[in-house]
Amino acid sequence: MNIPLNYIARNLWVRKLTTALTAGGMALVVFVFAAVLMLDAGLKATLVGTGAADNVIVIRQGSQTEVQSGLLRDQAALVEASPEVARGASGEPLVSKEVVVLNSLPKRDQPTKRSNVVVRGVPPMGLTLRPQVKIVQGRMFMPGSSEIVVGASVARQFAGVEIGQQLSFAGRKWTVVGRFDAGKTAFDSEIWGDVEQMIQAFRRISYSSLIARLSSPAAFDALKQRLDEDPRLKVDVRRERKFYEDQSKSLSDFISYLGLALSIIFSLGAMIGATITMYAAVATRTGEIGTLRALGFQRRSILTAFLGESLLLALVGGLLGLFFASFLTAITISTTNFSSFSELAFGFTLTLKIVGQSLAFALVMGFVGGVLPAIKASRMKIVDALRAD
Repeated sequence: MNIPLNYIARNLWVRKLTTALTAGGMALVVFVFAAVLMLDAGLKATLVGTGAADNVIVIRQGSQTEVQSGLLRDQAALVEASPEVARGASGEPLVSKEVVVLNSLPKRDQPTKRSNVVVRGVPPMGLTLRPQVKIVQGRMFMPGSSEIVVGASVARQFAGVEIGQQLSFAGRKWTVVGRFDAGKTAFDSEIWGDVEQMIQAFRRISYSSLIARLSSPAAFDALKQRLDEDPRLKVDVRRERKFYEDQSKSLSDFISYLGLALSIIFSLGAMIGATITMYAAVATRTGEIGTLRALGFQRRSILTAFLGESLLLALVGGLLGLFFASFLTAITISTTNFSSFSELAFGFTLTLKIVGQSLAFALVMGFVGGVLPAIKASRMKIVDALRAD
């Protein structure tokens, strides 16, 4: 004979205070757990979404970032001439030869604090290969001029980057003429200008990287083999999306490990709270347990009922924690990307996978916290339980 589910839910409703306190503790743990997963998902969505599936990036062999890389003009020309590189309507190669440097800017809310911002020199073709980049205010910089445009995150977080303002770096004054939105990708945390002007100003003799559109999705392996076998080239070619995914690894691992450690520590307290609550429920319902056994309910039914209460309690806490965690999606934070040592802005992203993982984590806490009290309740003898009442 099984105990009805409404009996399990009613017992939690009767003990409103202890139920609220225990569920609240579990909700806090689930909130932290979900927030960490959302932060990690937001970081990966920002960086991985930066790369296009049909683009490749070419950097110097051994370099981990574009800032560390250098490609000579003749090397870039060899890559540009590869048959695996797509061509435009007029036959021009769909290639963007770019230079990437770092520049320190003051924070808008803390003028005395400065952070590194990526400054990227791009040719007109760079916009063709990045269709997610849209000018939302002002205009695009003119090729051959000392004009720049700033990403949406840079415009929000840094001072002196308003349209019409001038930034001084590399011995020049650069006029801000527009603001662009890159669809919440890493480009939103960058400043763009003309590549040839950037090379001259920073006294560079090489590009940092080369972005190319593949002629077909299957052309990557052939292009990689061609470049690897060319003795004139010492380059590393990767799919653009994979490159940015690798860029997120260090920061992603740090967030994941720190968040997991905090979640485990907090969960111990939540499980202890659930155990105490369920032990108290067993102690105050000894006579009730004896009556259920006398009516014919088996030990496994008692075990299932008390364990079900603990799981239901955990589910309530899990849903409550996810409810409050969902509000984090409206928040954007910025931190230093360990790979490039530049400021990177990204938000919290809630996915169905995170919802499932968070609820599963809550149910595990409920099971661990409730299994021992449930076993104790199921092992009570009928005579002893009725006598205790």
